[in-house]
Amino acid sequence: QVQLVESGGGLVQAGGSLRLSCAASGRTFSSFAMGWFRQAPGKERDFVAAISWSGGSTSYADSVKGRFTISRDNAKNTMYLQMNSLKPEDTAVYYCAAPKRPYTTPRALSPDYWGQGTQVTVSS
Repeated sequence: QVQLVESGGGLVQAGGSLRLSCAASGRTFSSFAMGWFRQAPGKERDFVAAISWSGGSTSYADSVKGRFTISRDNAKNTMYLQMNSLKPEDTAVYYCAAPKRPYTTPRALSPDYWGQGTQVTVSS
């Protein structure tokens, strides 16, 4: 079955950086778009960023544009989220997500599989 495992979360001061990783297994990684979502305490899970199967197309939430960069290495079956200029409002559990259907566009990403999440805490 499909498994998604996030890593790289932690505690960082405002203005700092973190890089999250998502290791995927269980199917041909390079055929599927992937995405990152986040959920803050007491709030709904929100879209953060998504990337096409080839890595050639990306999509971002307005709140992270210009600060976060999504990427993937299909040879390593791994997706990344580089987070710069972090703000306290970025504090959340970050989830890696993937659809069942291959070759979907980042904007049309509809997750069917989720990782367990990794906590990101940004102190002011």
